[in-house]
Amino acid sequence: MPALTAAALSAPAFAGDPAAGEEAFKKCKACHSIIAPDGTEIQKGGRTGPNLYGVVGRPVASDPDYAYGASVAALGATGAVWDEASIASYVADPTGYLKTALADDAAKSKMSFKLTDAEDAANLAAYLATFK
Repeated sequence: MPALTAAALSAPAFAGDPAAGEEAFKKCKACHSIIAPDGTEIQKGGRTGPNLYGVVGRPVASDPDYAYGASVAALGATGAVWDEASIASYVADPTGYLKTALADDAAKSKMSFKLTDAEDAANLAAYLATFK
């Protein structure tokens, strides 16, 4: 595995900062929103990607209102659950994360955006963890 991919897939060595993660989420708003179960829009955003409310602790590929790609759906079928470390790794390199998690070099992600700054990725994951 190339060093860059290994670094991108490793869990951050520090805890994320939710306040900084709120700022990092601005990069995600083109495709994602954070909408509470009661319909409250916490972060108004695009509908290209799934709603990220409650994503930490939620099974992978489990938003019933989103049509997931085959690879992330396959990961969800394994029983995988999103935690802060997996979210930080996924947003750093979505396709690389799926290839590693599924041990499948053909795996790919519908998410083309990469949040390559490890601190931003950890902060974003910490921010998303605040919505339960």
